[in-house]
Amino acid sequence: MTKSRAFLFFCLSLIAGLFLSSIVFIPQLTMLGFLIAGIFLISIFWEHERPVVIGFSILFFVLGIWRLQAADLDFQNNGLKEYAGQEEKIILLGIIDDEPKIGQKSIGITLKAERLTYNNQDIIVSDRVLINISRYPEYHYGDKIKVKGLLEIPAGNIDGFNYKNYLKKEGISSTMNWPETELVGEGFGNPIMKALFSFKNKFEEGSRRFISLPQEGILEALVFGDETNISKDFKEKLNLSGTRHIAAVSGMNITIIASLILSSMLSLGLWRKQAFYVTVFLLVLYVLMVGASASAVRAGIMAFLFLLAQHLGRIASAGRAIVFAAAPMLFQSPFLLLSDVGFQLSFLAILGIVYLQPIFSNWLSKIPDFKLFPLKSTLVATLSAQVFTMPILIYNFGYISLAAPFANILIVPFLAPVTILVFIFGLSTFLFLPLAFILFWPTWLFLTYIVSVIDYFSKIPFASMSFENISVVWLVIFYLLIGFISWKINKKYSSPVFLR
Repeated sequence: MTKSRAFLFFCLSLIAGLFLSSIVFIPQLTMLGFLIAGIFLISIFWEHERPVVIGFSILFFVLGIWRLQAADLDFQNNGLKEYAGQEEKIILLGIIDDEPKIGQKSIGITLKAERLTYNNQDIIVSDRVLINISRYPEYHYGDKIKVKGLLEIPAGNIDGFNYKNYLKKEGISSTMNWPETELVGEGFGNPIMKALFSFKNKFEEGSRRFISLPQEGILEALVFGDETNISKDFKEKLNLSGTRHIAAVSGMNITIIASLILSSMLSLGLWRKQAFYVTVFLLVLYVLMVGASASAVRAGIMAFLFLLAQHLGRIASAGRAIVFAAAPMLFQSPFLLLSDVGFQLSFLAILGIVYLQPIFSNWLSKIPDFKLFPLKSTLVATLSAQVFTMPILIYNFGYISLAAPFANILIVPFLAPVTILVFIFGLSTFLFLPLAFILFWPTWLFLTYIVSVIDYFSKIPFASMSFENISVVWLVIFYLLIGFISWKINKKYSSPVFLR
């Protein structure tokens, strides 16, 4: 057995331990039993390769269980939790450590609290709190503020969405609504992040001068994953048409877009090495442009590994590289596995492209790839990613869009060129206004086309099918079935896999 294959088993065992510990509590006595079994195999059969690998895999499995339990214990001992739900107001002093989410009547800010005042006692803390305040006065990233209000425990499920777990993965255990606020100082944040957020604000302000809703909402969602200016009704249309993923900076989107850019560069005549570097540069630029959030960085890393495997001509080993990347990410942030849909989509979209791309490429061999429009590559990448991500979307959102394949075929091929066009247009609105006037019409036309396709497919009778209370057991069964079918079909098409 190669070292790479053994390390793959160790990483998978770690992830399995994290997953199991996420859904059921594993007693310490059971963990001790596994630990003894692993050490026994390693020590008794040291000169035999397979038992030793199994023994170390068991140890990594136990490590995954322990890591999740340790992280959960740290979260439960959060310094602010004991003050949540009290009837007496507290005072928090801290720094806004993320971009404020500006709504029509309110602003959501994430405060990294440094000091808490309760019953005239000052207590040093280091915890994050989600705070909803009135629309004005406005606060910005890096501002140090003082807030006074009631600390609350976040609600659990809201319309089927586990809001508490969503905040948990962000390290947030409590919220505060409509407190008294006071600005203490400015400029305490990371200067690079502050520059990125400033760029985003200029970009959005400039585009709003030219384009109105709902096209502007789609523009901001495409470029930044920002759904603030997408109405509730249009979000429902995105759900019904199966195109909600285009409004999020998800791993699925980043992977597909990176794959399409690489295909476009190759079709334009660039050498594979040149196309790789151009695509990586655009990928880094895109991640920085959306604010380099943790989810975007994770998705960018996975997309980069996928591109690297293509560049080295070893796309079949990309799945292994993704597991190698996912294991340390999950060890560092164990709540991601079940609570971060973006991480799940990143992981599954790339695995789908790796293992299903040769199958769909063979089935769709008669579809051409045009020089400036890689139609076949687009369809292959899209279908491959969607098959692997469909069960997780059903599990998290409780529905499947029957119109999704048709709507995505009409939209996804345009995502890469439209995103690039929108990006250049947005830059021109505050850097070179004459170019913005030139690019306005094609930008508006493409956005209108996307809006029209979404609107049309959302109105088709029986456009979606709803599911209720999907068990995680069924989710595991679905993926075992998909994995088995993919493996069987790949044995039939066993030729080397290269993205063409």
